[in-house]
Amino acid sequence: MSGFFHLRMLLPFLLLIALGACSTLPEERPVSSGADMPASASAPSAVTPAPTFGIPARTETRPFAQTLPVQAIRQDAPPPLIDLTVAPDDLWQRIRHGFGMPDLHAPLVADRQSWYLNRPDMLRRIFARGSRYLYHIVEELEKRGMPTELALLPMVESAFNPRAVSTARAMGIWQFIPSTGKNYNLDQNWWVDERRDIIASTDAALTYLLRIYEMHGDWHLALASYNWGEGAVGRAIAKNQARGLPTDYASLTMPAETRYYVPKLQALKNIVAHPEFYGFHLPPIPNQPYFETVMKPERIDIAVAARLAEIPVEEFVSLNPAYHRPVINGGQAGEELLLPVDKIGTFMANLERHEAQDKPLSNWQTYALKKGDTLAKVAARFKLSEARLRQINGITPRVRIRPGFNLLVPRPGSQINPDVLTQTLPKEAPAKAVKKKVVSKKKAQPKPKKKAAKPAPKKKVQSGK
Repeated sequence: MSGFFHLRMLLPFLLLIALGACSTLPEERPVSSGADMPASASAPSAVTPAPTFGIPARTETRPFAQTLPVQAIRQDAPPPLIDLTVAPDDLWQRIRHGFGMPDLHAPLVADRQSWYLNRPDMLRRIFARGSRYLYHIVEELEKRGMPTELALLPMVESAFNPRAVSTARAMGIWQFIPSTGKNYNLDQNWWVDERRDIIASTDAALTYLLRIYEMHGDWHLALASYNWGEGAVGRAIAKNQARGLPTDYASLTMPAETRYYVPKLQALKNIVAHPEFYGFHLPPIPNQPYFETVMKPERIDIAVAARLAEIPVEEFVSLNPAYHRPVINGGQAGEELLLPVDKIGTFMANLERHEAQDKPLSNWQTYALKKGDTLAKVAARFKLSEARLRQINGITPRVRIRPGFNLLVPRPGSQINPDVLTQTLPKEAPAKAVKKKVVSKKKAQPKPKKKAAKPAPKKKVQSGK
């Protein structure tokens, strides 16, 4: 009894101590009402939600959320949302956001993926070359509302080599043949070939691709038409229709090059979409312009322009590959040069200083052939080999040389570097071979007529009698 009495007497004091302790606790956080919580938030989660753009995330965590077992975390949660209103820092991510073509699932896709991935050094070189042009191409694709995987098409066409020339005389990163280039207003003359021009050829290629897409309503068929020709694809479709067969890309009978064409693009798209999955390191490309345009002088040498911009000649030619002479004449391929963004100010300052010193911008002049002149004599006079003189002036065996023919030759006293010439003169499209009919001097003798063979006599068949 005495123990119980003492405990009963102490209860009021213990209660007062407990109430005093509660009054010293920090203020509680307000609890959100059910209306403020998402429908899926019926149970606490150990995963901290991603912050909303523009709203700072709450940094405090609830102690009991950390005690949830792993099995309580939802495994079927959707992937994180991508805010397309915020431009990514990496151009590859921007390209991934714009993928819009249906994927092609075919054995040839895996075959081409394996081919590319087994040549990682080659693949890295192609991506490095393309890094100069990709931003501009993606900008133009987005303006037209076209799928951004088409920015990878020059990898299939030319490996992003603006000086590539095919056996069909196709040129540039988009590989236009002469006739298609003329159809899309790409100038082709002695000074320049706009099939190589980065801006002009990209505009023409995307215009052409969009037109043939609208013709077929299918990107795979549009790509097949770009490679094989819309007429050939149209005939292949008509042939399948007549036979009651499907008319999609995979069902058409086509040349081997066209059959591999879309799988190559799909393979590259897959590698760009998930490089880490394939064990390939894809170096990031800044999501910003690589080059800008600058007004060019009336006449300037490629070597001089590169020196004023303080860049290698090879870099200058990679951005201005349309010119196939060592001098850029006035009024050719527009009135602008392409230069790296960070070299525009350097070029303008050096150009102003160069002109203030009254130095020539070109070390070349024209020379008209006189009666009795030969290419060998002219080349020796200007300290060039005849082969170099022919290369500079694009003289092929089919070109007729006669008095009055204008040649591009060095100015007196100028220092011309043959190595620079090799870099500045991209290969020209090979001339079409003309097959000559060989006519024998001897009069062809008529072949003797063969005598008609006499019919074989009929064999007598003996009866069984």
